[in-house]
Amino acid sequence: METALDAYRNEDGGYGHALEPGLRGPVSRPLHTAHALRVLDAVGGCGGQRVERMCRYLTSVSTPDGALPAAHPSLRGYPAAPFVPVVDDPPGELLVTGPVVGLLHRNEVWHAWLFRATDFCWQAAESLRSSHPYEVEAAVAFLDTAPDRPRAEAASDRLGRLVREQGLAVLDPDDLDACPVPPGHARSAHRFPHDYARNPHSLARAWFTDGEMARSLDFLAAEQGEDGGWPVRDRHWVPAATLEARPGVTLEALRTLRAYGRSFD
Repeated sequence: METALDAYRNEDGGYGHALEPGLRGPVSRPLHTAHALRVLDAVGGCGGQRVERMCRYLTSVSTPDGALPAAHPSLRGYPAAPFVPVVDDPPGELLVTGPVVGLLHRNEVWHAWLFRATDFCWQAAESLRSSHPYEVEAAVAFLDTAPDRPRAEAASDRLGRLVREQGLAVLDPDDLDACPVPPGHARSAHRFPHDYARNPHSLARAWFTDGEMARSLDFLAAEQGEDGGWPVRDRHWVPAATLEARPGVTLEALRTLRAYGRSFD
């Protein structure tokens, strides 16, 4: 797996070459590099000189507050999904920074960049008042492995109340209309309890009752197609990118079901 991932790595330590289907082109991008970190974490290879070089790349593209932008200006000139805006001075976003910082903390990776990036994630996660599901998922990815556990639990409790009050999770899969999809997202892009609590050890698991989680997992299992894969519920850009995204979505579904002890074909 690590050898296959090398095909997407650049000399600057970052990753490109459409590793993230929504962004094309050879140059390194924060989203591609975040995806590479997820792969390394899954195979137990998130450490050593490879990750040290990745951290140096992340430092070079981070904003003054230590955060990562969703789209770096180097994206300009290459095909990209229309919902990924390219600007000259992009802001740092919890959407990208939270999962990266969470993975590095989980693997006990320490780098100078992590101090500022961790501070950014704390500030962003604790200040969310009105959010969208993807941002909450990113906050959970950070909080699940943040080093200050009491602080993480307090922030998670508040986020759980926000998710329920703002209807950001489908609690009854038979009544999708009760949880409208945020503006600008695909009609099928609902978020369910299993999207926030991808394993039973996640802080987000406490947000939902046993019955709500069981219904969510039942729905996830039932989404498996006849070809064995799971559908892409997020926004579609072009057919090729959607096709490339399916394996990742399928692996995530299988990992979630396995984490909860569910059997699957």
